[in-house]
Amino acid sequence: MPVRVEPSRYEFPDPRTAPAHGLVAAGGDFEPSTILEGYCQGIFPWPHGDEDELWFSPDPRTVIPIGGLHVSRRLARRIRRREFVATIDREFERVLAACAERSEGTWITPGYRRAYLRLHEAGWAHSFEAWTADGRLAGGLYGIAIGSLFGAESMFHRVTDGSKFAMAAMMEYLASMGAVEVSRREYLRKVAAAIADEHRIVAAKSL
Repeated sequence: MPVRVEPSRYEFPDPRTAPAHGLVAAGGDFEPSTILEGYCQGIFPWPHGDEDELWFSPDPRTVIPIGGLHVSRRLARRIRRREFVATIDREFERVLAACAERSEGTWITPGYRRAYLRLHEAGWAHSFEAWTADGRLAGGLYGIAIGSLFGAESMFHRVTDGSKFAMAAMMEYLASMGAVEVSRREYLRKVAAAIADEHRIVAAKSL
């Protein structure tokens, strides 16, 4: 079970009023309570350049619904041949570091990495790893789990189909790769439903 965190010191603006590109707020901090409060409202941190604490809720959003799993023929063959082995939370820090090494991963700043390591230690952030038969890390992804919501943040692969296998393993583990776009309003409704049984983090100070 995740560790309960102290209430956030911040209250985010209503994401429904944000422009389509999704910038909701700037500032605050990367305390676990702040990040979790953002997720509870459909908002995620996305650092840009020297600005660490930027918070987004774009419109539309991409989701992978339960039952929407799409596996290519090639990946299906590799799964049948048992070319990969899946693990959960075995190498969270390595997965996070590998995602940061990608050219698209420059937004994974040192402050962001420290925050997600703390979230992992508290049981909120998780990684899914794909391994080759000879024990090499083939790919992986990480994200935040709140209630039945899993928000995947980033992924990487070192072997073709490594990250796709990790995602397929994640979907199976969540008891559920076809992705669909939904409006921000619909996404926020889905977030509210997904976390309905989870402890709601109380906010007290505006960003």
